Amino acid sequence: MISILGISAFYHDSAAAIIVDGKIVAAAQEERFTRKKHDSSYPYNAVKFVLEFAKLNLSDVDHIVFYEKPFLKFERLLETYVAFAPRGFKQFTKSMPTWLREKLFQKNMLMKLLKEHDQNFVNEKKIYFSEHHLSHAASAFFPSPFKDAVVLTADGVGEWATTTVAIGKDQDLSIKKEIHFPHSLGLLYSAFTYYTGFKVNSGEYKLMGLAPYGEPKYVSLIKAVSYTHLTLPTKMIV
Repeated sequence: MISILGISAFYHDSAAAIIVDGKIVAAAQEERFTRKKHDSSYPYNAVKFVLEFAKLNLSDVDHIVFYEKPFLKFERLLETYVAFAPRGFKQFTKSMPTWLREKLFQKNMLMKLLKEHDQNFVNEKKIYFSEHHLSHAASAFFPSPFKDAVVLTADGVGEWATTTVAIGKDQDLSIKKEIHFPHSLGLLYSAFTYYTGFKVNSGEYKLMGLAPYGEPKYVSLIKAVSYTHLTLPTKMIV
Protein backbone atom coordinates (compact mmCIF):
# COMPACT_ATOMS: atom_id res chain seq x y z
CA MET A 1 0.00 0.00 0.00
CA ILE A 2 1.28 3.46 -0.98
CA SER A 3 -0.24 6.47 0.75
CA ILE A 4 0.29 10.15 -0.09
CA LEU A 5 -0.83 13.13 1.99
CA GLY A 6 -1.23 16.41 0.07
CA ILE A 7 -1.22 19.76 1.87
CA SER A 8 -2.09 23.26 0.67
CA ALA A 9 -1.56 26.07 3.19
CA PHE A 10 -0.32 29.56 4.08
CA TYR A 11 -1.89 31.43 1.16
CA HIS A 12 -5.66 30.96 0.93
CA ASP A 13 -8.16 28.10 1.20
CA SER A 14 -5.92 25.66 3.08
CA ALA A 15 -6.79 22.01 2.55
CA ALA A 16 -5.58 18.43 2.79
CA ALA A 17 -6.16 15.24 0.81
CA ILE A 18 -4.99 11.68 1.12
CA ILE A 19 -4.46 9.17 -1.68
CA VAL A 20 -4.05 5.44 -1.11
CA ASP A 21 -2.88 3.24 -3.98
CA GLY A 22 -3.73 5.91 -6.52
CA LYS A 23 -7.26 6.60 -5.28
CA ILE A 24 -8.53 9.65 -3.42
CA VAL A 25 -9.71 8.41 -0.02
CA ALA A 26 -10.51 11.75 1.63
CA ALA A 27 -10.15 15.48 1.07
CA ALA A 28 -11.20 18.45 3.18
CA GLN A 29 -10.84 22.22 3.37
CA GLU A 30 -9.83 23.82 6.66
CA GLU A 31 -12.58 26.46 6.57
CA ARG A 32 -15.15 23.69 6.94
CA PHE A 33 -13.83 23.04 10.44
CA THR A 34 -12.79 26.53 11.61
CA ARG A 35 -15.69 28.36 9.89
CA LYS A 36 -13.20 31.01 8.72
CA LYS A 37 -13.79 31.84 5.06
CA HIS A 38 -10.68 31.16 2.94
CA ASP A 39 -8.76 30.05 6.05
CA SER A 40 -5.05 30.14 5.13
CA SER A 41 -3.59 28.63 8.29
CA TYR A 42 -2.00 25.20 8.55
CA PRO A 43 -4.94 22.82 7.94
CA TYR A 44 -4.63 20.91 11.21
CA ASN A 45 -8.28 19.87 11.30
CA ALA A 46 -8.35 18.86 7.64
CA VAL A 47 -5.19 16.74 8.00
CA LYS A 48 -6.58 15.14 11.16
CA PHE A 49 -9.84 14.33 9.38
CA VAL A 50 -8.31 12.73 6.28
CA LEU A 51 -5.89 10.64 8.35
CA GLU A 52 -8.70 9.39 10.57
CA PHE A 53 -10.91 8.69 7.57
CA ALA A 54 -8.13 6.67 5.95
CA LYS A 55 -7.42 4.94 9.30
CA LEU A 56 -3.75 5.92 9.12
CA ASN A 57 -1.25 7.45 11.50
CA LEU A 58 0.95 10.14 10.02
CA SER A 59 4.05 8.00 10.53
CA ASP A 60 2.38 5.33 8.33
CA VAL A 61 2.07 7.74 5.38
CA ASP A 62 4.67 7.14 2.66
CA HIS A 63 4.87 10.62 1.14
CA ILE A 64 3.77 14.13 2.15
CA VAL A 65 3.57 16.73 -0.63
CA PHE A 66 3.27 20.49 -0.26
CA TYR A 67 1.60 22.24 -3.18
CA GLU A 68 4.35 24.70 -4.20
CA LYS A 69 8.08 25.47 -3.99
CA PRO A 70 8.73 28.31 -1.51
CA PHE A 71 12.26 29.15 -2.67
CA LEU A 72 11.16 29.75 -6.27
CA LYS A 73 8.27 31.89 -5.06
CA PHE A 74 10.60 33.92 -2.84
CA GLU A 75 12.90 34.52 -5.82
CA ARG A 76 9.96 35.98 -7.78
CA LEU A 77 8.88 38.17 -4.86
CA LEU A 78 12.35 39.64 -4.42
CA GLU A 79 12.79 40.36 -8.12
CA THR A 80 9.33 41.94 -8.29
CA TYR A 81 9.89 44.19 -5.29
CA VAL A 82 13.22 45.33 -6.72
CA ALA A 83 11.58 46.06 -10.08
CA PHE A 84 8.80 48.10 -8.45
CA ALA A 85 10.99 49.91 -5.89
CA PRO A 86 10.45 52.25 -4.18
CA ARG A 87 6.76 51.52 -4.77
CA GLY A 88 5.48 48.62 -2.75
CA PHE A 89 7.98 49.26 0.05
CA LYS A 90 5.25 49.13 2.71
CA GLN A 91 4.09 45.73 1.48
CA PHE A 92 7.71 44.58 1.27
CA THR A 93 8.40 45.44 4.92
CA LYS A 94 5.16 43.72 5.89
CA SER A 95 5.75 40.42 4.07
CA MET A 96 9.53 39.92 4.32
CA PRO A 97 9.71 39.24 8.09
CA THR A 98 7.26 36.36 7.69
CA TRP A 99 9.26 34.95 4.78
CA LEU A 100 12.60 35.26 6.58
CA ARG A 101 11.22 33.89 9.82
CA GLU A 102 9.00 31.07 8.54
CA LYS A 103 8.37 30.50 4.86
CA LEU A 104 11.99 30.06 3.77
CA PHE A 105 12.23 27.30 6.37
CA GLN A 106 8.94 25.69 5.41
CA LYS A 107 10.15 22.11 5.77
CA ASN A 108 11.20 22.74 9.39
CA MET A 109 7.92 24.48 10.10
CA LEU A 110 5.92 21.66 8.51
CA MET A 111 7.83 19.09 10.55
CA LYS A 112 6.85 20.86 13.78
CA LEU A 113 3.22 21.14 12.73
CA LEU A 114 3.02 17.56 11.50
CA LYS A 115 4.41 16.30 14.79
CA GLU A 116 1.26 17.62 16.44
CA HIS A 117 -0.56 14.77 14.71
CA ASP A 118 1.97 12.07 15.50
CA GLN A 119 5.04 12.39 17.74
CA ASN A 120 6.48 9.30 16.05
CA PHE A 121 6.75 11.15 12.75
CA VAL A 122 10.47 11.90 12.39
CA ASN A 123 11.37 11.31 8.73
CA GLU A 124 11.57 14.71 7.00
CA LYS A 125 12.68 12.96 3.81
CA LYS A 126 9.04 12.03 3.30
CA ILE A 127 8.22 15.72 2.66
CA TYR A 128 8.28 16.90 -0.96
CA PHE A 129 7.49 20.21 -2.66
CA SER A 130 5.67 20.24 -5.99
CA GLU A 131 5.51 23.16 -8.42
CA HIS A 132 2.31 25.17 -8.00
CA HIS A 133 0.99 24.64 -11.53
CA LEU A 134 1.96 20.98 -11.58
CA SER A 135 -0.20 20.56 -8.46
CA HIS A 136 -3.12 22.22 -10.26
CA ALA A 137 -2.65 20.05 -13.34
CA ALA A 138 -2.36 16.86 -11.26
CA SER A 139 -5.59 17.63 -9.39
CA ALA A 140 -7.36 17.91 -12.76
CA PHE A 141 -5.76 15.05 -14.70
CA PHE A 142 -5.31 12.16 -12.27
CA PRO A 143 -8.93 12.06 -10.97
CA SER A 144 -10.25 12.42 -14.53
CA PRO A 145 -11.49 9.48 -16.63
CA PHE A 146 -8.86 10.18 -19.32
CA LYS A 147 -5.74 8.08 -19.85
CA ASP A 148 -4.11 10.88 -21.82
CA ALA A 149 -4.94 14.57 -22.01
CA VAL A 150 -3.68 18.10 -22.53
CA VAL A 151 -4.08 20.05 -19.28
CA LEU A 152 -4.36 23.84 -19.35
CA THR A 153 -3.83 25.69 -16.06
CA ALA A 154 -4.41 29.44 -15.74
CA ASP A 155 -4.42 31.32 -12.44
CA GLY A 156 -2.91 34.42 -10.87
CA VAL A 157 0.63 33.17 -10.38
CA GLY A 158 2.43 30.20 -8.88
CA GLU A 159 6.19 30.39 -8.38
CA TRP A 160 6.80 32.07 -11.76
CA ALA A 161 4.23 30.44 -14.04
CA THR A 162 0.81 32.02 -14.59
CA THR A 163 -0.42 29.80 -17.43
CA THR A 164 0.85 26.33 -18.30
CA VAL A 165 0.16 23.52 -20.72
CA ALA A 166 0.89 20.01 -19.46
CA ILE A 167 0.68 16.59 -21.09
CA GLY A 168 -0.72 13.73 -19.06
CA LYS A 169 -0.41 10.08 -20.08
CA ASP A 170 -1.20 7.21 -17.73
CA GLN A 171 0.82 7.92 -14.57
CA ASP A 172 3.02 10.61 -16.14
CA LEU A 173 2.36 14.34 -16.14
CA SER A 174 4.77 17.02 -17.29
CA ILE A 175 4.53 20.73 -18.06
CA LYS A 176 5.51 21.55 -21.66
CA LYS A 177 4.80 25.27 -22.04
CA GLU A 178 4.69 28.17 -19.59
CA ILE A 179 3.78 31.86 -19.51
CA HIS A 180 5.60 33.64 -16.71
CA PHE A 181 4.79 36.49 -14.33
CA PRO A 182 3.93 39.36 -14.76
CA HIS A 183 1.96 38.25 -17.84
CA SER A 184 -1.17 36.83 -16.25
CA LEU A 185 -4.84 36.69 -17.19
CA GLY A 186 -5.59 35.70 -13.60
CA LEU A 187 -3.88 38.77 -12.15
CA LEU A 188 -5.61 40.96 -14.74
CA TYR A 189 -8.94 39.59 -13.50
CA SER A 190 -7.81 40.14 -9.91
CA ALA A 191 -6.86 43.72 -10.78
CA PHE A 192 -10.45 44.37 -11.84
CA THR A 193 -11.62 42.62 -8.70
CA TYR A 194 -9.48 44.93 -6.57
CA TYR A 195 -10.41 48.14 -8.37
CA THR A 196 -14.14 47.39 -8.12
CA GLY A 197 -13.81 47.13 -4.35
CA PHE A 198 -13.67 43.38 -3.77
CA LYS A 199 -11.01 41.35 -1.96
CA VAL A 200 -8.36 39.67 -4.12
CA ASN A 201 -8.39 35.84 -3.97
CA SER A 202 -11.95 35.99 -2.72
CA GLY A 203 -14.08 38.50 -4.61
CA GLU A 204 -13.28 37.20 -8.09
CA TYR A 205 -16.25 34.86 -7.80
CA LYS A 206 -18.53 37.75 -6.88
CA LEU A 207 -17.24 39.78 -9.81
CA MET A 208 -17.87 36.82 -12.11
CA GLY A 209 -21.43 36.46 -10.82
CA LEU A 210 -22.17 40.17 -11.12
CA ALA A 211 -20.61 40.57 -14.58
CA PRO A 212 -23.74 39.49 -16.53
CA TYR A 213 -25.70 42.28 -14.84
CA GLY A 214 -23.24 44.99 -15.87
CA GLU A 215 -23.05 47.17 -18.95
CA PRO A 216 -19.90 47.23 -21.11
CA LYS A 217 -19.36 50.99 -20.73
CA TYR A 218 -15.57 50.85 -20.58
CA VAL A 219 -14.76 48.21 -23.19
CA SER A 220 -13.15 50.69 -25.57
CA LEU A 221 -11.07 52.24 -22.81
CA ILE A 222 -9.88 48.86 -21.55
CA LYS A 223 -8.94 47.75 -25.07
CA ALA A 224 -7.07 51.02 -25.62
CA VAL A 225 -4.85 50.48 -22.61
CA SER A 226 -2.07 47.99 -23.16
CA TYR A 227 -1.68 45.38 -20.44
CA THR A 228 1.93 46.48 -20.08
CA HIS A 229 0.65 49.84 -18.83
CA LEU A 230 -1.71 48.41 -16.22
CA THR A 231 -0.41 48.84 -12.70
CA LEU A 232 -0.97 45.84 -10.47
CA PRO A 233 -1.78 46.77 -6.87
CA THR A 234 1.21 45.93 -4.66
CA LYS A 235 -1.08 43.82 -2.46
CA MET A 236 -1.36 41.39 -5.36
CA ILE A 237 2.39 40.79 -5.69
CA VAL A 238 2.34 38.32 -2.79
